[in-house]
Amino acid sequence: MHTSVEQDNGRAVVKLSGRFDFNSHREFRAAYENLLGRGDLKEFVVDLGGVDYLDSSALGMLLLLRDKVALENKVVSLANCQGNVRQVLDIANFGKLFKIS
Repeated sequence: MHTSVEQDNGRAVVKLSGRFDFNSHREFRAAYENLLGRGDLKEFVVDLGGVDYLDSSALGMLLLLRDKVALENKVVSLANCQGNVRQVLDIANFGKLFKIS
């Protein structure tokens, strides 16, 4: 998996591409870890547009991020969810936990 981070107007966008699975946990955590605790950021967006596969480990990593961000009274949303990725999120009822677009 490949990650990149963009920041603009209080919003951090973590863009992911490739396979989002257990082997991606270090890379995913490294992408957002230094953004936690920053008062200028109010929203985190995980852009899944480039992800072609995600598994239950990836779902767990998204939940962990959500919990960490919630401690700072901030929100996480998931963007550009399509195809199989969207299907997995729907089956897992992530629409009840995240704003998904």
